[in-house]
Amino acid sequence: MRQFFGKSQSGDLREAVKGLDTPQFIMLLSNKEQFEAHVKKLEALYPHVPSIGCIGMSYDTQVVEKGVSVIAYYDGVTAAANVLEQVSVMPVKYIERLKQDLKSVSSSGENTVCIDFCTGNDACVLTTICSVLKRGHIPLVGGTGDGGMVSANGKIYQDAVAYALVKNNHGRVRTYKENIYHQMGNYRFIASKTDKAEYKIGQLNGKSARQVYQDILHITEEEIQTQTFKNPFGKVNGDDTCIISIKEVSGDALTCFRQVNDSDVLIMLELGDYKAIVRDTIRTIKEDFPKISAVFSVNCLFRYLLFNENHYMQEYLQDMSALNNHAGLVGYGEHYNNRFVNQSMTCVVFE
Repeated sequence: MRQFFGKSQSGDLREAVKGLDTPQFIMLLSNKEQFEAHVKKLEALYPHVPSIGCIGMSYDTQVVEKGVSVIAYYDGVTAAANVLEQVSVMPVKYIERLKQDLKSVSSSGENTVCIDFCTGNDACVLTTICSVLKRGHIPLVGGTGDGGMVSANGKIYQDAVAYALVKNNHGRVRTYKENIYHQMGNYRFIASKTDKAEYKIGQLNGKSARQVYQDILHITEEEIQTQTFKNPFGKVNGDDTCIISIKEVSGDALTCFRQVNDSDVLIMLELGDYKAIVRDTIRTIKEDFPKISAVFSVNCLFRYLLFNENHYMQEYLQDMSALNNHAGLVGYGEHYNNRFVNQSMTCVVFE
């Protein structure tokens, strides 16, 4: 298989697809103002080609902040794209679509991945999708787009998740997740007075969540929103740690980008040597895949902001280009199998 990446910083879709002749699957990453027009034009240019899309920044060796980009696969790919609707209420109502698509692609966990773009309610969506994918051990990588809209096969949806099953007919696929944080000290917190709907943490160990966070890090209330780049919370899940980003201060509570429940055990995280961690990820992928056809990744918006702040984003993209044909999305939350994570990078590698 092969991967195509085309971009237009000005939002000219025809410029972005120049040279794309026979795609077998397409991903559209567009800006909010032109998203609807781009979806319609893409379908007109490539009718009946499975496609999904969302609003968001994208990248290969450079970042496309406000324009449009197209990532496409061809020469040995079988794909099916579709959508689950009403994700805030009952995504399982549409699960038969996914079951039928799995049959049509004749997939397996060795050669197929599910890529998804979501508008929200990510944890519920992933539980629903993975209840089907797990039967065939199909991995998943994806993320949340901006603007509350996604597209599938030329149509725009709100309150939905667009997904694609992508089968590599001539090689393996494997997914990876990168965490650039580790535990800080021995802090352990029991969350309480949480609000599931608003993603709020009211108290930690019986005290104001805001005050606990401030006292540990010796920061002002105004510094909390940016401090999460260096010190998010973590929820231990077996051998893995799920990162929980702070969105904003809400009185004495903290509103996060991921749901926290009463009695959840949280830890404090701190930023590690992210350059060394990225090099380790690249080395691991190269060892697993001596021959790489394509890499699609989702990088968290907060990672993008952190890397920019430290003048590392361009260097990061150059480092990742060593994997051959690396491209991806800057997301508002990352998906890795049945996990909804923050401040992470997830990716799928095609042999």
